[in-house]
Amino acid sequence: MSTIVDFFAAPDDASAARVLHTGPRHGFEPLSFGNFDPEEAAVEWECLLAGGSFEDLVEAGGPRLVAGHDDDGSVVFALSPRLFAALAEAGRSELEGAAISWVALRAEDGEDIGRDIASVILDELAALVRSARHQGHGVYCRVA
Repeated sequence: MSTIVDFFAAPDDASAARVLHTGPRHGFEPLSFGNFDPEEAAVEWECLLAGGSFEDLVEAGGPRLVAGHDDDGSVVFALSPRLFAALAEAGRSELEGAAISWVALRAEDGEDIGRDIASVILDELAALVRSARHQGHGVYCRVA
């Protein structure tokens, strides 16, 4: 799997959608990671930080696509309001616990995400969400 994952803050869906083909490097300061499924991860993180079952959250329509088509690989999606709030309000110990649980979930499916990188992803994403909240922006993810 070779996936580029960019999380970024944007003022609205239309602004976020414009980065589908070019990436968020121009005009946004993305957090860039790779080699995990961020759509699945966003649902798992929401389960871990805010509760609920994976199946229920997927059935509820999450994550919400803003641009692209899931079948061609390149998409932009918005973090759910519930995940956004959970990340903004999570303390260090909650984020660490979620990272440890996420690593275990991925290991059950044969994926190896190191505990350190999982912690970095959630810590940096939470910081991005807090900054976006302060600016009145949403947080989005571009997958290419």
